[in-house]
Amino acid sequence: MPETPASSPSSLLPTYARADVAFVRGDGVWLEAEDGSRYLDFGAGIAVLALGHSHPKLVEALIEQGRKLWHVSNLFRIPEAEALGRKLADATFADYVFFTNSGAEALEGAIKTARKYHASNGQPERFHLITFEGAFHGRTLATIAAGGNPKYIEGFGPKAAGFDQVPFGDLEAAEKAVGPQTAGVLVEPIQGEGGIRVPDPAFLRGLRDLCDRHGLLLVLDEVQCGMGRTGKLFAHELVGVKPDVMAVAKGIGGGFPLGAFLCTREAGKGMAVGSHGTTYGGNPLATAVGGAALDLILAPGFLDRVAQTGLKLKQKLAALMDRRPSIIAQVRGEGLMLGLRLHAPNGDFAVAARAQHLLVIPAGDNVVRLLPPLTISDAEIDEALERLDRTCAALEAAQKTQAGASA
Repeated sequence: MPETPASSPSSLLPTYARADVAFVRGDGVWLEAEDGSRYLDFGAGIAVLALGHSHPKLVEALIEQGRKLWHVSNLFRIPEAEALGRKLADATFADYVFFTNSGAEALEGAIKTARKYHASNGQPERFHLITFEGAFHGRTLATIAAGGNPKYIEGFGPKAAGFDQVPFGDLEAAEKAVGPQTAGVLVEPIQGEGGIRVPDPAFLRGLRDLCDRHGLLLVLDEVQCGMGRTGKLFAHELVGVKPDVMAVAKGIGGGFPLGAFLCTREAGKGMAVGSHGTTYGGNPLATAVGGAALDLILAPGFLDRVAQTGLKLKQKLAALMDRRPSIIAQVRGEGLMLGLRLHAPNGDFAVAARAQHLLVIPAGDNVVRLLPPLTISDAEIDEALERLDRTCAALEAAQKTQAGASA
């Protein structure tokens, strides 16, 4: 008798410890598993599904463009990419946009842009970027070096040169790291994988001033914290700082694979014809969907509602922390990019939440991330809080059982 798919060994490279649940459809903030059970999605595909699952406007854009044209390559003009690029430039600091397929590719392009800028100024020795502990910039050889996490670097040969890491939030350490080889500073305005770490506003403002004084480029990684996640289109707007180069992805396609790096005309002056390229990046299908997503995010009142909803959720989480102090140590974040620092192991919390049919995402510093779609309703927030409360209660019971067993 032939094996069923469920009992067959997977042909996928085993680089993920996948939870034993598979989803077959989604609607807004909800996911449906193979067995018909429904889960409240507070992970949004790691902040990707900014507009929720199967948003009708995005589905409409996907189908309409899919019936016309998917791919032509960047050897030709792509009107859909030109339109989305213009919308992004008009809404941001940027003069130029380069589309990619992912956040890691966006970061690679941003890093190359910073290096090429100084080379075009006759200073090719200036290729180092100051980066920060706890950062996550992707899984390519350059971006794991930029992030500096030993568990991602180990076994892949010598660490890529050109990244000088200092403690996150330490402006003095960043100043001391500036040298004759420094090209710029690469930083997440809010660290996501690092544990929803929000620096003091003076830190980002100080980095901007540092770059201006030393002729450096400020490169922001807004892959996770951008595209409306904090209640602003981009998180740097919260502190009134403008970058020279910025990488974005995740929410930019509303779930469709899409990324980009943006830059000023001055920062991008070294990126001439032939200096960078991509086969799939900026294809008609991805940028048509991205254009629909950006229109929805920039619609009047949308970002204001994200900020208001995020504040309500944060207040409710603070009340939950007061009720469950043995489990929750701290509430962090901005807008709908929130985290709970825990007393219990964050992996255990994620498993317990999944038992309540609530999806959350572990991060560094023993944090679980709460990254719901930006379209979440007040009623769905209340439902999530009830499930979080039951999750905490289950972990409290487990703590008491463990304490009794060891007494």
